[in-house]
Amino acid sequence: MDLQKLHELIKNCDKCPLHKYRKNAVPGEGEMKLGVMIVGEAPGASEDEAGRPFVGAAGQLLTEALSRLGVRRGDVFITNVVKCRPPNNRTPNREEVEACLPYLIQQIGILKPRRIIALGLISAKALMELMGRRAEKLGDVKGKCYQGRIAGVQVELCITYHPAAVLRKPALRGEFQKDLAMFFGGGLDRFLDPSK
Repeated sequence: MDLQKLHELIKNCDKCPLHKYRKNAVPGEGEMKLGVMIVGEAPGASEDEAGRPFVGAAGQLLTEALSRLGVRRGDVFITNVVKCRPPNNRTPNREEVEACLPYLIQQIGILKPRRIIALGLISAKALMELMGRRAEKLGDVKGKCYQGRIAGVQVELCITYHPAAVLRKPALRGEFQKDLAMFFGGGLDRFLDPSK
């Protein structure tokens, strides 16, 4: 199956109750020019409206953070573990994560990223479990990278805060930016300006 067909399946999915509340499923977007996939938790209101990932305030923060590293948003593939917005932007529950996880696994199998950046605990837990590892608290895994296989693809999984958490607690912004710089610096040195 190709990515376009998979995204059509996602847009028409009814595997969990979230499909009853969505305006648009949000499969993901971007290119694999850098071999990087960024995975958040679930779409918010702006994303549900637009049918695109990370277009609200958290998305603007992410786009700005990438831009500071010389990374164009369109050069990475951006998606979420859960493809439909949970009501009132609540955290996705286990049933919702499990309903959507096969889609994420297929996206990874099709796109074959070298590096996956997990934003937030829901994303970190889901991806770590796919690698046969555990993540109970974000603080235990944040700022670290793990080698493993997902969907038969050898990947490096790197974990940081979700940009929405950074918006709620601006003191995390420096650490978030530092994590992204480290994740993009490892093997992608051309994006880091040594004079900064």
